[in-house]
Amino acid sequence: MENRKEQSNDFTRGSIPGLLIRFSLPVLSALLLQALYGAVDLLVVGQFAAAADVSAVATGSNIMMTITNPLSSFAIGITVLLGYQIGQKKAREAGITIGAGIVLFAGLAAIVTLLLVLLPTQIASLMHAPEEAFQKTVSYVRICGLGSIAILSYNLLGSIFRGIGDSRTPLVSVAIACVINIAGDLLLVAGFHLGAAGAAMATVGAQLISVLISLAMIRKKELGFTVTRSMIRFDPDISAKITKLGLPLALSDFMVGISFMIIQAIVNSLGLIPSAGIGVAEKVCAFIMLVPSAFMQSMAAFTAQNIGAGKQKRAEQALWIGILLSLAAGCLMFFLSFFRGDLLCSMFARDPEVIAAGADYLKAYAIDCLFTAVFFVFTGFYNGMGLTRFVMAQGIISAFGVRIPVSYFMSKIRPVSLFRIGLATPLSSALQIIMCLGCLWYIKKKRKNL
Repeated sequence: MENRKEQSNDFTRGSIPGLLIRFSLPVLSALLLQALYGAVDLLVVGQFAAAADVSAVATGSNIMMTITNPLSSFAIGITVLLGYQIGQKKAREAGITIGAGIVLFAGLAAIVTLLLVLLPTQIASLMHAPEEAFQKTVSYVRICGLGSIAILSYNLLGSIFRGIGDSRTPLVSVAIACVINIAGDLLLVAGFHLGAAGAAMATVGAQLISVLISLAMIRKKELGFTVTRSMIRFDPDISAKITKLGLPLALSDFMVGISFMIIQAIVNSLGLIPSAGIGVAEKVCAFIMLVPSAFMQSMAAFTAQNIGAGKQKRAEQALWIGILLSLAAGCLMFFLSFFRGDLLCSMFARDPEVIAAGADYLKAYAIDCLFTAVFFVFTGFYNGMGLTRFVMAQGIISAFGVRIPVSYFMSKIRPVSLFRIGLATPLSSALQIIMCLGCLWYIKKKRKNL
């Protein structure tokens, strides 16, 4: 990857709202396409396959997210470290960081592939996959496991480019994957009636082709630094820095993912319809949480550059501006999810019982739209500051202190209501907001004393 002129965005000067919006829009578009990428599987399966296939895709995709999302969060360590180096104008160090990150993630991808290919039956058992959908779930996980290296490669590329202020290249990458996945789902699920297995094959094929095309594009792209072949090697110092920043986020995301897997397992034990219903609702949630997710990623890159440049107050100004922008969209998402959840769920299922179950669960998530609009932006801010251990702590405490016990308690109340079970999520988000505000108060007090 050769350098001729710098193309990364400089977040250390200029209008904060303008910079945030311009950077966030491509991130949001990429997340939208990525959510569509995942939702297409369930949408096509819901229209052209049985409820067992819907349950298998819902449970299988939940398993995949629980395993791959932490590694995506681990990659934020690269985003933050690159942000510091770009803010400090250290171009050569940025190239070395990317080379070390590539080697580090290649090793992680090999481990994930072995885990998913060799142990899909045991994983499906832990998830209490319904008997009618058990073998389909195993097939979905094993096939997706074979494509883990492509999935992680996409997330690694995204973290690198967000770190240097480029949010457009990841958008192109996921757009390619989305188009190919739609075509693959229509061919394999609607055309050849392969059900959940066909959806998994379409996912893997799309990710692989997308990564190959993206790598070809990157070779022609002008960056703000040079990455030579000699830089693509294991560097213990850089790997330690990436791990110090990214590992707490990965652990937090993993534990949070485990908490949602436990909720999925609790609901799976209630029967096929609740299992399929919560799966459909989770796909809808992937869309309604896009705006706060976009601001979270953007805030991490924005904060990292300004911290690297010694502009703490500018980073804090961006925090409050980001929360206001995110909350405005959160109000709209609340209205759609609470009052038209049945319409949203009908895009992913035909069975009236599945749609009703999904809509009931969505009402609780509608409340969470307001809370995540705030704490997601806080999370991006603290990631950018390098306070990833705090992010890990608040994520784990909220998941195991609130989300799991509340959802379990609600599942024991008869008649069972997915709305009551879903309330565990906004309650845990409320706790996270309180902890984030407390951390900010502590930071300000410490700075004042200094």
